[in-house]
Amino acid sequence: MAFSDPHSHGHDHSHGRVHAHSHGPASPHPAQAAPWSILRMTVAARLGAALGVSAVLWGVVWLSMR
Repeated sequence: MAFSDPHSHGHDHSHGRVHAHSHGPASPHPAQAAPWSILRMTVAARLGAALGVSAVLWGVVWLSMR
């Protein structure tokens, strides 16, 4: 015997979520202009950035070993 609930509630799976947009894999987001790009940097600028990052990382290693 099935129980009949006089106060039955709907079974909605939406949970109030609203999706701003959706798109399939065939239509990805358009490319956005980057404020800077390592590909547009000169070789000297790339080398300087690499040396700077390396110096910071070696500083972290040096401080952690003290």
